[in-house]
Amino acid sequence: MLAVFGFATLASFMVAVMRKWATAFVAIIVAPVIFAIVAGFGPRLGDMTLSGLETVAPTAVLLLFAVLYFGLMMDAKLFDPVSNLILRLSKGDPVKICMGTAILAMLVALDGDGTTSYMIVCSAFLPLYRRLNMNPLVIATVAVMGLGLISGSTPWGGAATRGISVLKLDATEYFVHLIPSLVITSVFILAVAFILGVRQRRRVNPAVVAEVAAEIQARKGEKMARPSWRMWFNAALTLLLLVLLVTGVADLVVLFIGAFVIAIVINHPNLAEQGEVIKKHAATAVPVVMLVLAAGVFTGILSDSGMIKAMADAFLSIVPDQIGGFFPIITAIIAIPMGFFMSNDAFFFGVLPVLSESASQYGFHANEIARAGVVGQMTHMIGPASAPLWVLLGLIKKDLGEFQRFGLLWVVAGCVVFILAQLVTGAMTVRF
Repeated sequence: MLAVFGFATLASFMVAVMRKWATAFVAIIVAPVIFAIVAGFGPRLGDMTLSGLETVAPTAVLLLFAVLYFGLMMDAKLFDPVSNLILRLSKGDPVKICMGTAILAMLVALDGDGTTSYMIVCSAFLPLYRRLNMNPLVIATVAVMGLGLISGSTPWGGAATRGISVLKLDATEYFVHLIPSLVITSVFILAVAFILGVRQRRRVNPAVVAEVAAEIQARKGEKMARPSWRMWFNAALTLLLLVLLVTGVADLVVLFIGAFVIAIVINHPNLAEQGEVIKKHAATAVPVVMLVLAAGVFTGILSDSGMIKAMADAFLSIVPDQIGGFFPIITAIIAIPMGFFMSNDAFFFGVLPVLSESASQYGFHANEIARAGVVGQMTHMIGPASAPLWVLLGLIKKDLGEFQRFGLLWVVAGCVVFILAQLVTGAMTVRF
């Protein structure tokens, strides 16, 4: 019955959001609360809620200061030179702009932090999309695919780190065999960006493209304005921040708090200005933090009530022994919906060890199960349990249901290609 209540919670949440019967913030709290009460967990709701909030509190603080920091950098026009370079190379062509979006998304995903990646990609490309009246959901789609693939699969990205640690794997052995399939799937993401770009080209007014191209041509002979010392300082500070993020010198929360304090003092030494900057970007930051905390309530109730474990057991119970030789593929297929609905902690610490133990009975090494498990990271990035997703939605000013209707099929297709690529390159195998 716990599995039934769990699936009912997930289904009701998805229906409420995609049908626009309720906002994501309301639905993600109300759905688990209702079914937890029906399941008899009413007296424990307080403890479950606090447990979930404690889990996401560091993430909420991180997102708060990340939004404030990169909002300040956008005000300082730090990423304008990147946008201008892409604009010059693309000559206003929506296809080239979409493919540039995908390339940048996969590159910045190497730092492993979703919030940082989305902020950089949107800062660089959103002005171009708005100028040409292109659909910002294209940015979101290729960004979540790029982040889910690269950040979700690299040993330092977070998700794979959980799998490597819980299954006691060697990170090098896990990753080296995965690289060819990452390259193949990256090419597919570029193909998706190309297709979406062609579609955008059809909807964009050719006169606007011609106007942008003419502006680019006119600027070729112009002397570029010399960047101010603050621009150079902001660039150096942001680069240092990204290096420290990758090297793990300090906790992400500490890094972003420190970077924001330094940035606001240098860029806005006047106290009144500092207050105005914080108020301005609080309009974006507060809703994001609220949704992250709501997601903590959601996962806290489902985890502590046992619904998540019951759902995982239900999935495993439908796998007959006769197809045990396909266990890595089965794991990858299971990871797609579970990645969408579940937190990475719940899946990699709760479900993956069970799958790995079951697979070992059929002679499969835990490395293959870990590689199969990260397949679901692309769907995780578009699901409600992904905290950075709320930052992305805030930046492009779209709601969750609208984005999922636009991008979900492309994301699932990317997962399927990732599975096939792993099979072709030998990252995962089957036994007949």
